Order: sequence, then C-alpha cells, then structure tokens
Amino acid sequence: MQQETLFGHPKGLFVLFFTELWERFSFYGMRAILVLYLTALTTADNPGLGWTSKEALALYGWYGMFVYFMGIFGGAIADKWLGQKKSVIVGGVFIILGQFALTVHNMAMFYTGLVLIVCGVGLLKPNISTMVGGLYPKGDGRRDAGFTLFYIGINIGALAAPLLVGYYGENVSWHLGFSLAGFGMIAGQIVFVFGGKYLKNVGNLLKHSETESHLASQPLTKIEKDRVVVLLLSFLIVIVFWAAYEQAGGLMNLYARDKVDRLVGGFEIPTSWFQSLHAFYVVLIGAPMAWLWLKWGNMGKESSAIFKMAVGMIIMSISFLALMGAVYDASVNMLGKAPIYWLLFSYLLHVVAELSISPVSLSFITKLAPAKYASLMMGSYFAIVGIGNKAAGMLGEAAQDAGEMYIFGVIAAACLIVGFLLFFLVKKLKALTHGAEEVTPEVVLAEQE
Repeated sequence: MQQETLFGHPKGLFVLFFTELWERFSFYGMRAILVLYLTALTTADNPGLGWTSKEALALYGWYGMFVYFMGIFGGAIADKWLGQKKSVIVGGVFIILGQFALTVHNMAMFYTGLVLIVCGVGLLKPNISTMVGGLYPKGDGRRDAGFTLFYIGINIGALAAPLLVGYYGENVSWHLGFSLAGFGMIAGQIVFVFGGKYLKNVGNLLKHSETESHLASQPLTKIEKDRVVVLLLSFLIVIVFWAAYEQAGGLMNLYARDKVDRLVGGFEIPTSWFQSLHAFYVVLIGAPMAWLWLKWGNMGKESSAIFKMAVGMIIMSISFLALMGAVYDASVNMLGKAPIYWLLFSYLLHVVAELSISPVSLSFITKLAPAKYASLMMGSYFAIVGIGNKAAGMLGEAAQDAGEMYIFGVIAAACLIVGFLLFFLVKKLKALTHGAEEVTPEVVLAEQE
C-alpha cells in the first residue's frame, strides 16, 4: 500500500519524530537536573536532597541502567500482547505519572516516580524506534536517512529541555522543572494519538494465527543466525560507547559545575545548560554528516554500519583526550578551573561520534533482526544501552577517588582500542550480514511512484 509522503519520507515518520521529540524533552529535562537536585543542599534557597556526589552518581547509574534495560521487557510485551502502538501509549502515560510524582517533596513519591519513568521509557523507547523501521520496505535506501531525520528531530526536544527544565529547576524550583518535563510528555502523547491515521500499517500486533503460520513455527535460518551474531557483537560496542557518552549527565555535569570557568561576559552559564550542547550539535551537524556519509558511500568507499561505528569510537576517544586537557589546564590555573572551550570541543566530538554510532545502530537492528524478534531485539539494544549507563555511573563514582584525569584516560584508551579492533574486523563482520545493508534501487523507485 502506497504511503503518503512528506519531503520524500512517509508522513508517519514525522508523527513519530514529534512524539519522540517530546519524550526526549521529558527524558533530557530529567537528565539535566537529577544529579544536581540530588546533590543540592537541603538548606539552600532551592533545597535538594543533600546527597554526596558519589551517592548521586550511583543512583544516576542505576536509573540510567534500568530506564533502558526495561526496553527488553517493553519489546517482548509489544511482540506478544500489546503491539508497538499501544505500548507507546501506555509507556507515555507511565512517564507522565512518573514526572508529576517527582514534583511531590516526599522520598516515597520520588522513588515511585523513578520507577514509573523507568517502566514508561521501557515500553515507549524501543517500540517507537522499531515503528520507524517499519515505515520502509526491505531494501529501501531511505531507511538510514529516515533514522537520521528521526534522530535530528528528537534532539530538538533534547536541546530545549535543559534550557527550560534546567533553568527553572536550578533557579526557581527543582519540582517545577520535573513538572515541565511531564507537560512535555503530555504534548508527545497528543501528537501520537492524533497522528495515528499515518501509522495504520505499522506497530500493530500480529494475530496469533499469523504469528504461528508465518513466524513462530519456523526456526532461525543460517543467515538469520549470522546476522544475530553481528548484532550481538555490535551490542558490545554500544556498551563501551554509552559508558563514555553518558558521562555527560553524571561526572561531566558535576565537573562543569565545580571545575569549569562558566563565566562568559559577566554571566555565569547554568550548569544544566551544558546538557543542551549534545542536542545543539546534533541539530547543527546531523544533516551535513548524513550527507557526507552518503557521498562517501556513493564514491565506492567503505560505509557499512560497522565501519561507521569504528570511526565513531576513535572520535569518542579523542573527545576524552580533550577532557584530559581540561583537567591539566585546571591543575595549573590559579583558580583551579578549566577554560570552557575544552568542554565545548569535547561535547562536539561526542556528537560526531554519536552520529556515527547511535542512529546507525538503530537502523542496523531493523535490517538484521529476524522479523519475529523485531521489537525484542530493539528492546535488547536499549537494555545494552542501560548497561552502558550503569558503567558510566560506576566510572563516575570511581573518579571521586581516582580523579578525573585517570578516569578520562581509561575511557579514552578503551574507545581507541575498540575502534581499531573494529577496523580490522569490518570485512569479516560485513560478510556475516549477508547483504542486509545493500540498497535495492527498484524498491525506492516503486515506493516513490
């Protein structure tokens, strides 16, 4: 069935784009202020919980792990009972309830809110990403570009959240910040429900008889098994990447607050605003990077997902070398603070790495995952992201004793090693995908006609 298109892509892409935009507004608003709220003094004008940095980073790690780890259950629930569309709606409701629970100054409600958000993201995140892949037929060359557009779009929400949620959370009330994140999620649910007419052919639960006759009764083929092996190996890369990347919301957040000179023209930049840098850079360079990768591939150069991940890991390593430069500068500065440009440069490299790995990984899963395990494999990916988040929290905790220079150096070395290993394994791993990444031009032409 022919789909209505906008800018050459199915209109359903833009419904999912705006739904996820508001979900990310909620998530990144929470990410921007959680550690700051936990460590804010109870006697301050805007009182927090008065936890130590180590305690706050430990909770941040557990929260980051479970908020993504629940994706594996969200994917399974969608595959077996609810379907992807209903899972997105139920997950959104959970997130809304969770955000507003955090507005109540009570520890029981605080933990209840975290649990609700964890369950909600677990249902929503993997299923909405799988629906993006479902908009494109097999072999459609627009799929990678579609995921990149989706990725750029949702980062608009991630850009706005720290500026609004962060500012009002830090300067007015932490609980007002949490409520703004909740209202953002309400907006996302409204977009999803009213845009449902463009999503009629994706995200539906297969009937039991269809599942049995076409999928469940059939074991995985040799090709499918090989592709699953490649996916599992890519998941190991993802753990290292997110362990590095998620330092932004934990250790780097506290480092920016305490050890970076944030004064610019007499104005001190709020710490939470640095959480907008990732999204700002994604919106700024996302489209040019997508074009460059496309141009690179059209020139006959290696442009497989594994190759892009290798490039991303090398660049992530360099970003932490920049942070080591910041630590050195702070150590020789009389004020004990690093110049702001180190942080700005490091975040830029974070995003170059991110755009080479994260949207590529999402698209990679929709290409390689066996159809009957589509949501489950996407959920597994987000569970792996969760493990990376937990590792990030553990590294942040370790830095409280070992120091930032040592931890930043360990992360830089780990990313560098993984990147070079991938370069050596590109051909072998690409062979195991059995042509899953090959574009079929006739499919694109048929769809456009």
